[in-house]
Amino acid sequence: MSRKPELSFWQIWNMCFGFLGIQFGFALQNANVSRIFQTLGANVNDIPALWIAAPLTGLIVQPIIGHYSDRTWNRFGRRRPYFFGGAVLATLALLAMPNAPALWVAAGLLWIMDASFNVSMEPFRAFVGDQLPPSQRPLGYSMQSVFIGVGAVVASFLPYLLAHWGVANTAAPGEVPDTVKFAFYAGGATLLGAMLWTVLTTREYPPQQLEGFDDAHPASVAPASTAVKPGAGFAWLLAGALGAAAIWYWVLAHELYLLASLATAYGAAQLWLSQTRSRGMAAQVLADLHDMPPAMRRLAWVQFFSWFALFAMWIYTTPAVTQVLYGSSDTASAAYNEGANWVGMLFGAYNGFAALAAMVIPLLVRRLGLRWSHLINLWLGGAGLLSFLVIRDPHWLLASMIGVGFAWASILSLPYAMLSDNLPAAKMGVYMGIFNFFIVIPQLLAASVLGLLLRLFFHGQPIWALGLGGASLLAAGLCTLRVREPDDDALPVATRASAG
Repeated sequence: MSRKPELSFWQIWNMCFGFLGIQFGFALQNANVSRIFQTLGANVNDIPALWIAAPLTGLIVQPIIGHYSDRTWNRFGRRRPYFFGGAVLATLALLAMPNAPALWVAAGLLWIMDASFNVSMEPFRAFVGDQLPPSQRPLGYSMQSVFIGVGAVVASFLPYLLAHWGVANTAAPGEVPDTVKFAFYAGGATLLGAMLWTVLTTREYPPQQLEGFDDAHPASVAPASTAVKPGAGFAWLLAGALGAAAIWYWVLAHELYLLASLATAYGAAQLWLSQTRSRGMAAQVLADLHDMPPAMRRLAWVQFFSWFALFAMWIYTTPAVTQVLYGSSDTASAAYNEGANWVGMLFGAYNGFAALAAMVIPLLVRRLGLRWSHLINLWLGGAGLLSFLVIRDPHWLLASMIGVGFAWASILSLPYAMLSDNLPAAKMGVYMGIFNFFIVIPQLLAASVLGLLLRLFFHGQPIWALGLGGASLLAAGLCTLRVREPDDDALPVATRASAG
């Protein structure tokens, strides 16, 4: 077996540049969709339910895209056709979103937009594992984090800057301001242009060549049905049925039916997998989920608590800041729109700090290792979100974003660095897609229960969602201690490469 060649700095730059466009669009979505929903008449307690489609789409789309991208090879490449196709669809959704005539249309466009981001994003994670040897993968993921930070900073600042340059920041009731519309138009153009750059300036290894490199772990091909016990499927089915009955009997929030449905669907899938001898896409994805590496199982809890916190922040920062620090929940008021623009600045700030943190984190890893570095960064983020409970000067929230930025940069890089060396090359795409389950499921949980928790325990005050997010990041840090460090010789090389 041969060693995979190292790439130059500019080759890694080109292969990661498309992430700037993806994150440009993703940041516009995160910072402005709740604002658009409120403008179109959504109650603050209904916003989580409107966001449900986005993570649910990722749960379905990413493993499917990963499975098929592992098996794709044509003159356009292996992963690149998915990058570009997703970018085109996401661009169209970005152009349409600020012009949505009704709330249900905006919710549907969010579904399309998030699905398109997922089509582009998942193969990008596998792309780094495909192209780079283990010694350069942390550098590749750190480079992605830098582009994520840069794209998100510019995108998040755009409405604020456009208002400063004289573009109208208020509109008639039920209409989205021009600052948001023009920002989304710029996002579409940036996404498509950045993705084209990566598609046109990179090449990919054919599957047969990838399997010949010494970092290609053998992939399991045996069906997992013999290892899956029907009892586990029955247990999940029972849990889903009892959950649905409890929701109906006690007249709980309708959003909770989603969790009961997911438990039921997973139980049914486990039962089917225990009996089938199929080698089709569904059976293979479920079998890979059942047989995922131990490192992925341990990282699942870290991802779960991390992304619960992030989703709480993305959903509730706008209503929390506008209500508590600007004193308005009226989407047509100048105070609300000034506060919403400031949230865009805060989101841009944490992404800017993340871009800087991506340069510092490899040095931290070199000294403390992956686990302790990730724990420290997650706890910095937890402290940042908890500080929203006490800060009343919006400008001081910029300090809070320093911690959030370190956590964000770490979440985008260190779990993948811990995971990628444990994945077989032939299944890099599908396992990266399955890893996304532990990003999506906590978002679905947040979308289902956060509104209920706020109503029951916090008098419906959105600021407390950020407090729950802070506590969740602290829990994620503790879970990191359960993850084993890679014990091969590549880690010191990788951290030196990343630091350089």
